[in-house]
Amino acid sequence: MSVVRRVAWYWLLPVAVAAWEFVTRALEATYFPPPSQIVARLHELWFSGPASRVFLTDEAVADLLPSLSRLFAGWAIACAAGVLFGVVLGRSSWLSGLVEPLVHFGRSVPPAALLPVFLVLFKVGTPMQLASIVYGVVWPVLINSMDGARHVDRQYIETGAVYRLSSWQRLTRIILPAAAPKIFAGLRLSVSLALIMMVISELVGSSEGIGHRMLEAQSQFDIPAMWAGIVLLGLLGIGLNAAFLGVERVVLGWHTSARTGDA
Repeated sequence: MSVVRRVAWYWLLPVAVAAWEFVTRALEATYFPPPSQIVARLHELWFSGPASRVFLTDEAVADLLPSLSRLFAGWAIACAAGVLFGVVLGRSSWLSGLVEPLVHFGRSVPPAALLPVFLVLFKVGTPMQLASIVYGVVWPVLINSMDGARHVDRQYIETGAVYRLSSWQRLTRIILPAAAPKIFAGLRLSVSLALIMMVISELVGSSEGIGHRMLEAQSQFDIPAMWAGIVLLGLLGIGLNAAFLGVERVVLGWHTSARTGDA
């Protein structure tokens, strides 16, 4: 599998980019500029600043920093709430039976459909955008945390009772470690959802951010700038996913070793 991935990154991706460049230049497609033009516009917009500011332009400071701060703040709030309530619901069968229908109803409502509601409640600005991100992100974390906490091996719980562990010790030494693989699966899904909801919220109610910049480029028919925003979002998604996978390998290294040993 690692060999296939290396081939994809080192050969397939450059070939795809070269084909895109050749086809778009040959067809002179107005709405599909060549990658070289997109990269040049990306550099001009956000990464042609002074070295003292890590080459960030004024537009980058005005767009990237607010977007990333909202993304991480909303993601952190959603993850904390999802893990907390997920573990509580997963360990309480009667509470889970009472609340779970509401959970499934809530996660079935498309987050974008609630943007008008958030606009009415919070007006245009950061609170509305944070609410949108939190609502869109919390569900996979909540459901995976519930599932992980619910299916802890009974022998572990009984062993904790034999050793007279306190409730806090059972939570931190048995339940959370046993549920951690499921929790991290939900957290990994939530990273991409946070990026999606960040852009959607900025398209609707924002005067700054990557999404607002893309909307502004669309209204001005600046197609390369619009595609530059799309490429930037893709690069951010790859970077965030890679960073999360690195953290996951460190935190769940014991789990990977255990699976390898069993195999």
